[in-house]
Amino acid sequence: MKRIRGLVLGGIQNKIFNLILLTVMILSAVNYAVYVYHSNMLSNLAAKSSQKQQEVIGEVTSEVMDGVVTQSLGRSNKAAAKIADEMFEEAGNRIAFYADYASGLVANPEDYDLRPYSDPDPADDGTWTMKVIYAEGTRKSDPALKERIGLFANMSEMMISMCRSTGAANVYIGLPEGVHMSVSDTSSSWFVDGKPRSYDPRERGWYRQAVSAGGLIFTEGEYDANTGAYCIECAAPVYDPDGTLAAVIGADLYLDEMEKTLQESLSEGEYRLLVNRSGRAVLEPQIKSFPMAGDDRNSDLRMSGSILLKQAVDDAIKGNDTGVRLGELEGGTYYITGTPIKTTGWVLISAFDAGIAGKPVAALQERSAQVQAEAAEAYREKAGKSRLTAGVLLTAAAILMFAGAIVLGRRIVNPLNTITKHISELSETNLEFKMEDAYRTGDEVEELAQSFASVSHRTVEYLGTVRRVTAEKERIGAELSLATQIQAAMLPHIVPAFPDRSDFDIIGSMNPAKEVGGDFYDYFLIDDDHLGMVIADVSGKGVPAALFMMASKIILQSVAMLGKSPAEILTRANEAICSNNEAQMFVTVWLGILELSTGKLTAANAGHEYPVFKKPDGAFELFKDRHGFVIGGMEGVKYREYEVQLEPGAKLFVYTDGVPEATNSDLELFGTERMTKALNDSPDVPVLDILKNVQKAVDSFVGDAEQFDDLTMLCMEYIGPKK
Repeated sequence: MKRIRGLVLGGIQNKIFNLILLTVMILSAVNYAVYVYHSNMLSNLAAKSSQKQQEVIGEVTSEVMDGVVTQSLGRSNKAAAKIADEMFEEAGNRIAFYADYASGLVANPEDYDLRPYSDPDPADDGTWTMKVIYAEGTRKSDPALKERIGLFANMSEMMISMCRSTGAANVYIGLPEGVHMSVSDTSSSWFVDGKPRSYDPRERGWYRQAVSAGGLIFTEGEYDANTGAYCIECAAPVYDPDGTLAAVIGADLYLDEMEKTLQESLSEGEYRLLVNRSGRAVLEPQIKSFPMAGDDRNSDLRMSGSILLKQAVDDAIKGNDTGVRLGELEGGTYYITGTPIKTTGWVLISAFDAGIAGKPVAALQERSAQVQAEAAEAYREKAGKSRLTAGVLLTAAAILMFAGAIVLGRRIVNPLNTITKHISELSETNLEFKMEDAYRTGDEVEELAQSFASVSHRTVEYLGTVRRVTAEKERIGAELSLATQIQAAMLPHIVPAFPDRSDFDIIGSMNPAKEVGGDFYDYFLIDDDHLGMVIADVSGKGVPAALFMMASKIILQSVAMLGKSPAEILTRANEAICSNNEAQMFVTVWLGILELSTGKLTAANAGHEYPVFKKPDGAFELFKDRHGFVIGGMEGVKYREYEVQLEPGAKLFVYTDGVPEATNSDLELFGTERMTKALNDSPDVPVLDILKNVQKAVDSFVGDAEQFDDLTMLCMEYIGPKK
């Protein structure tokens, strides 16, 4: 031990100093190493947690978005196809109605006056008129032809009324003699250089297709000979009682309203194509915007270079709902779906850009990465300052630094261990990372925990929104099911219907095409000797038709119970319905009142199907009664009634158009001949079995094809007067 100027070297003081110095150095090195280790661990933990969070967010959100897009696109396309189908169906119903009316004209010309008619006159522009245009070589002076034109001119007022109320541009009648009777407000379009031009309807596609089909048709699309505008035509033939062609009635459909309706409901990245039976797209704006090569209306999309588009169009034209598919179209990946339009055999194709569908996922991942980067940057900035402060404190006071290192170590490690544990417990069923007091350290650990909690909470909220949307869909389905039960309860459904009556037996049935239908039947005792029977078909489908059906049923039964005749019942019911028919719906009705003591049946028909009668020991035969106008279609209509004497053992069968118009997968109608055959296979069985036999025959004919209309029947057997 040496002493130099009071400084002791090698003594206890020196050893203590050296020990303290060594302790300070070791503690400084150890604490610095611990601090670096914690910093690296935190950085690695943040990186791993961010990566796992990104993977979980990507997987879950992608699955949810794919499901949402698939359901939304399929539902949206079906809804749009339904709207288009209803618009076509409405046009077809109007033409079918005029064809029925025209059939009444040619069948009973003596009941109608000959109406005046005139040639086109430019002075009539702006006024709805019926004008007559002739083909070259037509004998205008032929008295028989003049009489035929004058007879059909009886339809001018109702055709003009239809144009005004529906916005139709042109309604017309083509006669096989080469005469074209057109209702429009542009008479000048029939002139060229100031001279009237000829027009032969027999050369037009709509005329030829209607004659060839022998029924209602929709053309594939062409340019109108009169206006030059692209349109489709709806037409139906009319026949004389001897079966010869009397006329073809048609109307131009310019599709402007349909195009607007189909386009306005599109969301970003969604495209639609209306495609006819030939595989050609018909709406020009849709053709130009749809992601496919070319914009030619004459191109058959079933020959498209895109396999995805080709298969979707081909399957949908065959009558199949394609579901939602994912594949390549022009310029990218798209979801695509196709839905058949039953009325015309056309299809509606919708596509949705998969890139736009993935934007929410990418945005969520990008935002999550941004939050993680901001947290890491904040950590690095504060870590640098902490290292400088730690170095100064360790140099100044070893003991305080040692104690501080212990406290700091506990403060950092414990929250990080807790965070690591909770993150490892995250799963697809438990996505939310919640903020706890253990993470509120006031440093980067708290910021990191807060970022995790914020991202997890937003993810859970998003999934909650998806679940609420799903629950709402289920609620709507439940309400439609309840509506179906209510409607079924309103119809007679007790078997036997009148157990205490032995003088007749009666039963009815209705199978709606949708959750609720527009058909209905009813039977009730007006008094002890009079049985009222009703069967009806409301225009349209779904909930609106069901509501109109309920109102019509109540009105008809209420008027019938007043003791009125069938013609008076229909007349009063028509007045009641027309007085408040803003929806412009109508209903076809067959109504009969049977006098049970005598078997006399008094009936009236408002545009409904022909009834079928069976005499005792005879066969079921179609009875072509006289049709009146539909209920709700026009005010002031008077209805006629007729009488049929039923002998004991006679049967009556009435039905709606859903029976003869039931369609199989080959688009073939069941028809009244098959219906009559089904009735006569076992004509003497009870009335309940009669309905079962017809239903079985329809089901066997239709097979797997979708039921597109309500199927309603009623059968009554007159047993004889009570003894």
